[in-house]
Amino acid sequence: MESEKKLRLGAFMRPVTIHTGAWRYPGAFSDANFNFGHIKRFAQTLERGKFDAFFMADHLAVLNMPIDALQRSSTVTSFEPMTLLPAIAAVTEHLGLIATGSTTYDEPFHVARRFSSLDHISNGRAGWNVVTTSNPHASINFGMEDQPEHSERYARAREFYEVVTGLWDSWADDAFIRDVENGIYFDPDKLHTLDHKGEFLSVRGPLNIARPVQGWPVIVQAGASDAGRQLAGETAEAVFCSHSNLEAGQAFYADVKGRAAMAGRNPDHVVILPGCLVVVGDSVKDAVQKRAHLDSLVHYESAIASLSIVLGTDASQFDPDGPLPEIPESNASKSARDRAIALAEREDLSVRQLAQRLGGFSGLAMVGTPETIADEMEKWLLKGGSDGFNIMFPYLPQGLDDFVDRVVPELQRRGIFREEYKGNTLRENLGLPRPENQFFRDE
Repeated sequence: MESEKKLRLGAFMRPVTIHTGAWRYPGAFSDANFNFGHIKRFAQTLERGKFDAFFMADHLAVLNMPIDALQRSSTVTSFEPMTLLPAIAAVTEHLGLIATGSTTYDEPFHVARRFSSLDHISNGRAGWNVVTTSNPHASINFGMEDQPEHSERYARAREFYEVVTGLWDSWADDAFIRDVENGIYFDPDKLHTLDHKGEFLSVRGPLNIARPVQGWPVIVQAGASDAGRQLAGETAEAVFCSHSNLEAGQAFYADVKGRAAMAGRNPDHVVILPGCLVVVGDSVKDAVQKRAHLDSLVHYESAIASLSIVLGTDASQFDPDGPLPEIPESNASKSARDRAIALAEREDLSVRQLAQRLGGFSGLAMVGTPETIADEMEKWLLKGGSDGFNIMFPYLPQGLDDFVDRVVPELQRRGIFREEYKGNTLRENLGLPRPENQFFRDE
């Protein structure tokens, strides 16, 4: 039976995957982070599977953990997103292309121009993941000794969003008349100069590129703190989040959609996509064994470094086999810290056990057969836990192939996932409206 509700599926790529042990898994492409041939194959497989988007996470610091742990990380380096995604655009036709753009360590004119360019190059498939950058080590790469405070980062992000979207609206959609006979290329009355002067930013404008194909690239947000949820409710059109169970997912879903409604927005135009690691097996036992082997490939030194980053303090000083001590507040990501502390309390994990869990992947995981995985996804969709998922593949290429070749057909059979793309743009495929130009209203 055809379901009215359809899953939206993004693929969380970094530009490959997130699990620390993935590059060591048998058959995995260990060099994929810097092998465009492999990445091209992944993107085209995602498009064959009718995924909404390739989401490239980004990081702005390398030296963020001890070198003994760092040397074990496959994501220590990667392509720059706005260089890689146009290359992917050239070898795909429908797949959305979403990248991180920092509001703390970049400038609005740069971000607006890059994402507008990507939207034109891809014919309307760009998305901007608005991040405040929680990693304090990034500040040192941008001439700052100290990272701005959490509240200041979000206040700047809100203003940054207003400037970027204002710059995207610099030109009316019909500004470029290209009148060859009279030699008039554009209509000056269809050009708006932003002339923004705010608390954090001063930007004259206008943007030196036509309005994006989608009006605005899709606005994506991933913060889970109260400030992050408020920013999402006010601005985001897709929200990537991390919840390990349906109850937590339902609470977040209702909260963010409620904040959107309070902000005068249509909650249906905010797509909630929890991150989900999916391991497919011939049986549940087979899938569990695959996950166990994958986690076993995470080295403890790397795991404890990951825990230190999440907690915002040096966890290597803790008793590995003792309980997690009281963790003071820090300037790191508050939501990630709180989730780690709650996980340790909920499952009575030692520091070592918590580190090993976080060192691989500690969030929502669906480990089973195509049928059991589809059961879980359908439950989340129909019970108000999500509008879809941001899929994390356990290893590549096999984990991706397993999902596209085995799970997608099962979701399609149930009528909860598309068989063909709805349109040509990312907005059309996500069911999102094209925003009206705030300076040149449609008559």
